[in-house]
Amino acid sequence: MTLVVPPLIALIVLWAFAAGLTGVDGMRLLQINTLVNAVATPSEQVVIQLQHERLLTIAGGAVDKQRAGTDATVNEFRRLAVEADVDDKLRAQLTTVFDRLGELPAIRIAFDRGELTPVRFIEAINQIVDATFRMYDAMILVPDTPIYQQARAVTSLGQAKELLARERALIVSGLDPTARQEFTQASATRRFQYGKALAELDAELAAPYAPTPAQAAFLALEDQIAKGETPGDARAVVDSYWAEVERNQVASVDRLVARVTPAAITVLLRVGVAGGLGLVAIVLTVVICVRFTRRLTRELTHLRTAALNLAHVRLPRAVDQLQQGQEVDEPGEVPTLPDAILEIEHIGHALNSVQSTAIEAAAGQVRLRKGVGLVFLNLARRSQSLLHKQLTQLDSMERDTEDPETLEDLFRLDHLTTRMRRHAENLIILSDAVPGRGWRKPVPIVDVVRGALAEVEDYGRVSVLPMPSVSLSGSAVADLTHLIAELLENATIFSPPYTKVYVRAEPGRGGLIVEVEDRGLGMNAAEFATMNERLAGPMEFDLADSDRLGLFVVGRLAHRNNITVHLQPSPYGGTTAVVLIPETLVERPAAVEV
Repeated sequence: MTLVVPPLIALIVLWAFAAGLTGVDGMRLLQINTLVNAVATPSEQVVIQLQHERLLTIAGGAVDKQRAGTDATVNEFRRLAVEADVDDKLRAQLTTVFDRLGELPAIRIAFDRGELTPVRFIEAINQIVDATFRMYDAMILVPDTPIYQQARAVTSLGQAKELLARERALIVSGLDPTARQEFTQASATRRFQYGKALAELDAELAAPYAPTPAQAAFLALEDQIAKGETPGDARAVVDSYWAEVERNQVASVDRLVARVTPAAITVLLRVGVAGGLGLVAIVLTVVICVRFTRRLTRELTHLRTAALNLAHVRLPRAVDQLQQGQEVDEPGEVPTLPDAILEIEHIGHALNSVQSTAIEAAAGQVRLRKGVGLVFLNLARRSQSLLHKQLTQLDSMERDTEDPETLEDLFRLDHLTTRMRRHAENLIILSDAVPGRGWRKPVPIVDVVRGALAEVEDYGRVSVLPMPSVSLSGSAVADLTHLIAELLENATIFSPPYTKVYVRAEPGRGGLIVEVEDRGLGMNAAEFATMNERLAGPMEFDLADSDRLGLFVVGRLAHRNNITVHLQPSPYGGTTAVVLIPETLVERPAAVEV
């Protein structure tokens, strides 16, 4: 019984919470008219008055009378909003709006004194209006999704109307270069917002916004102003379209408000039906749970004990034995009670199937890795032998050829064969074998870098900076040449073809530091962390990650020679590979035989 009591309590609490929450949502919809009358409508009137004041101030009309009207509207809005019962989120938005409205007298004084240009005055009023529209977003968080979507769209149309008012004021200001730029930006934003909002409105709410000649004339006016023209009838065109937009906005808002009450009633009906059915379901659930809880608890406890023993003891031991090549001890089956519930018995059989599948998969993975390694090694050895013969033949042909064009073709073929040899050696390295090339004497680092460069396809993009006068131990030359070649290949592949790849080397703490830097797209922080984690240890080749074949080879070579390879972002936006060659592999000039 203790197993089902908490879920039952949670179910009852959840049912009560859901019913109460939905009921609150319905009551909130029923109270929307109060919110509209106390906040939405007064604030809308404030926006209208601000739009008129902005226009009259720029046009030089009866400004004093309009300012008095604006102040009266703002005071009425403050009185109604303070008395309204609103939530904390909306109250915070109202405080922001009131703070902005408090800046209005200072803005007026600054304009009257000539401290604000017409464009800057328009921007100051715009900020006050923007705060009001942000408040509207907090007012339309209703639980009915269709109404919410339509309300957001209507609000967006209101913002488009405000952008139209700004364009209207900018036209009156005379459209100097700054005003024309502001007009173009407002026009683009208005068109986008207008089109997006109309696309979200249903047919009824979008009906008032059908295309009209006034709209077409205003769109043509916007295009003309964007091209640098200023038609003489611009004021008349925008005034005509403005009157039409005001009528449309009022019609859409009235239709939207008319939908709220029926939607609230529907929500409350759903609360009653869902609440009653939920209560019946809870009662039935309690009865059923009490009947079967004891038997279910006993059987699940037995099954859990057996499954944990299999998962944490027997199965891991069998997998480890497989990976180490030892004979596998059969883990045995998960036992079930003789009179167990059919579903519990099926779970026991399923666990046994999982166990068998896991062992078979582990064995197959071990065989696959060994087989792939042998295939890699066999193919690579054959290819390597043929490529060595081909390089020898090409070298002989290059010595015997004097024709410049033929010699150039032979050099290209020689370079291609060298790259093919490196790819064949990749397979040998991934098979944990040694490619076969080696040097007995130290080789200067500059020759090692040049040798790596000869094995890269796009070697013409690689710029080798001056190298220090140090040499590398002959036993490590082949691996280091291969390692640097792989890093150069990655740098050229993962960077644009018009960029350079830079190679530099300098003595550092603990050895010699070689850096390969590209100016490509680079990687994000997570990718850098993943790659560096792989390069820090002996990387296990993943057949599913063949795109990173070069990094697998680099990891193997670095681990074999105790070399540290670290990837980091380049200041130029690409990737820098830092290779730290230990002091044991570095030969100083005095130690190099001349």
